[in-house]
Amino acid sequence: MEAWLTQLGGRRSHTTVARARDLLAGIFDDAIEDNRVAKNPARGIVIKRKPIPDEVFLTHVQVEALAAASRYPGLVRFLAYTGLRWGEATALRVRSIDHERRRVHVREAVAEVNYKQVLGGVKSHERRMVAYPDFLDADVAAACAEKAPEDRLWSADDGSFLRAGHAHQGWFAGAVKRCEKADETFRRVTPHDLRHTAASLAISAGANVKVVQRMLGHKSAKVTLDTYAALFPDDLDNVTEALSRQRSTYLSRPSGLVVPA
Repeated sequence: MEAWLTQLGGRRSHTTVARARDLLAGIFDDAIEDNRVAKNPARGIVIKRKPIPDEVFLTHVQVEALAAASRYPGLVRFLAYTGLRWGEATALRVRSIDHERRRVHVREAVAEVNYKQVLGGVKSHERRMVAYPDFLDADVAAACAEKAPEDRLWSADDGSFLRAGHAHQGWFAGAVKRCEKADETFRRVTPHDLRHTAASLAISAGANVKVVQRMLGHKSAKVTLDTYAALFPDDLDNVTEALSRQRSTYLSRPSGLVVPA
């Protein structure tokens, strides 16, 4: 069972493999109740997350280049600096935006089921409020302009939910190819990689793990650390330097303490 799940993990995401394990575990639980098997082989199997390779993280300059080369530059920037999933961003309504506070209320998400896009809610721990930086004001305002509160910020020409298009020929892939042609250091990315980019840029700007967790909608800080541990700086030197500065400051002050000879 574990070997099969490991093999499946080479082709499918962590979430898909975990769902397969849980489904099998439920089936074996029923089999145990019917006295068909004595043990559940799916229980206790830990599905390890795949490490995120370095090349999926774009720099600020690369994000702007990708946005400029794409059909929807505002959406590209929005994904790269908020960390929303594609389905969450394309489900956003005008009423989801608080322009004054620069907040986004994430309540819905679009999922593709049997090649059809279906609107649903996000998981309870993923319903969240995400902040966006002031340099996105113009993009967000343009996406909301002349629209009713229930309208989507970004949608297809026919009014349906926006897709990224074909993995090799869609508008997003086309923008990536143009960037690769202009810059040999530009690595091939997918829309979901912009979520990883958002985490990377936030961490490099000084965001702590709890902030990144809330931004991405992870269930716990452990999930965030398991995925992005390598991006967080090693604070050991910072701690020892801070202790040295603090000690010097306190010892330089007159304490009034008299030590007997």
